Amino acid sequence: MATVSSGTDWRAWQESWDRQQEWYMPDREERFRVMLDMVEALAGPAPRVLDLACGTGTITARLLARLPNATSTGVDLDPALLTIAEGTFAADDRVSFVTADLKDPRWPTLLPYDSYDAVLTATALHWLHSEPLAALYGQIAGLVRDGGVFMNADHMIDETTPRINAAERAQRHTRMDQAKKNGALDWAEWWELAAHDPVLAAPTARRFEIYGEHADGDTPSADWHARVLREAGFGEARPVWRSPSDALVLAVK
Repeated sequence: MATVSSGTDWRAWQESWDRQQEWYMPDREERFRVMLDMVEALAGPAPRVLDLACGTGTITARLLARLPNATSTGVDLDPALLTIAEGTFAADDRVSFVTADLKDPRWPTLLPYDSYDAVLTATALHWLHSEPLAALYGQIAGLVRDGGVFMNADHMIDETTPRINAAERAQRHTRMDQAKKNGALDWAEWWELAAHDPVLAAPTARRFEIYGEHADGDTPSADWHARVLREAGFGEARPVWRSPSDALVLAVK
């Protein structure tokens, strides 16, 4: 198991984060598989990747398992999740991390490289409202090399199908309720565990000072994301994977 001198089992924290996220998204690994299929197809076997709003390094871990010659820069503002990520990858010189606020227009200046073969993000940018997200897409377009890719897997709701949306939500919450009875942790319970861990308690407290309980952003449709990415400077953009409530949008510079 991955440990550091503190004795913290970082792999256990990674796995507990994954299980908590899978309570909300049981097809989470499928979207990562498609994401990495597209990275390999369009950026090759040794891409330089920006793991945007990286959290615990979920994408980076799967990237390096799939493409061992890749390198990854993880960027996030969450001190608790970055602590887990840094502990997990402490001995891996293919990985580096940057603490930055994506709402600060200067955040790209903190990165170690001026361009990337691929910028990847998942279940993170719904914390932003549509206007700052569109501005962020413009910055991302400036970081992706010509021929490179950007992918965002997130909650993307089509508001033109309210009956479908309501039925999907009801079915999903029935499944989640059953999983909860079987011991699944939700978001609040996971953070409660982190708040009582001797290593994560302080960064968790800082995390809640930064974000509060949960940010309130937007979840526009996949078609909105594709259109705005094209307007930002990408040559092509469209969904390459969908579930009833989520999508993975791929844009090529």
